[in-house]
Amino acid sequence: MSKLYKRGLFYRIHQHSTIKFVYLIMLLGFISGCVSNKEQMQKIIFLHHSTGRSIWVGKTNKYIYKLTQKGDVQNYFKNYNKKNKTNYIISESNFPKKVPYGWNNYPYDYYNIWVKNAGDSPYKEEPTLEMLTAQYNVIVLKHCFPVGRILEDTGKPDINSPEKRVENYKLQYNALREKMHQFPGNKFVVWTPAASVKNKISEPEAKRTNEFYKWMIDEWDQKGDNIFIWDFYNYETEGSIYLLDKNAHSPDNSHPGRDFSGKVAPLFSKFITDVIERNTPFLP
Repeated sequence: MSKLYKRGLFYRIHQHSTIKFVYLIMLLGFISGCVSNKEQMQKIIFLHHSTGRSIWVGKTNKYIYKLTQKGDVQNYFKNYNKKNKTNYIISESNFPKKVPYGWNNYPYDYYNIWVKNAGDSPYKEEPTLEMLTAQYNVIVLKHCFPVGRILEDTGKPDINSPEKRVENYKLQYNALREKMHQFPGNKFVVWTPAASVKNKISEPEAKRTNEFYKWMIDEWDQKGDNIFIWDFYNYETEGSIYLLDKNAHSPDNSHPGRDFSGKVAPLFSKFITDVIERNTPFLP
């Protein structure tokens, strides 16, 4: 066999091997890309009652929402995923339900279900934090505006009391923070308290709500942990101690109004995506 023929044969074999190698690298890259895309999947649960539902729906027409079951928040995530090639899946749930637990979602109730009755089994059919963190990457929690019906402090705070007092709220919130820190792989979005319109709350109650709000922002919040505060109270009040009438359903109804909900829904949604994309791990 001539040297020239051997050289040509070797070149063709080498060329063929190189092409196969390139294809292999491309295939591995494609597989890696698929895996990375799957790894980007984030499941979010929004726990709420009626105030949260107003923001969830936003300005979506009620008949369209009834037909499609998709409101402003879901549509934001749909568009965000398409634009950014992400896979963020958000769902919502009433928490707790009217039956059997009762329609109460105040600091005591989160403490009662998630701290006092923690574990791998539901408490009165409500999921514990152990259950939720196993299913969702991001957990969003809030209170409805009756959280502001706050009584005077007694000087004897009781973590196990359902009475709405700032002194009790602080103990319950500190226990909740400690509990959430036990799940460093998850992120939590906590709303500041929903406010009430002036016609539906006394001035002392509104001032106590503002006191609790400021405590959450200035003292309870810890920078660098896995808990992120979304300042809903500030959007509602704009520096007041009341839900402004222009932001409310009506001067006698403390639910958010439709226009306000439509304005705030994308801000809420963006806050969640920003939280997801903060890649600094929390180390307790």
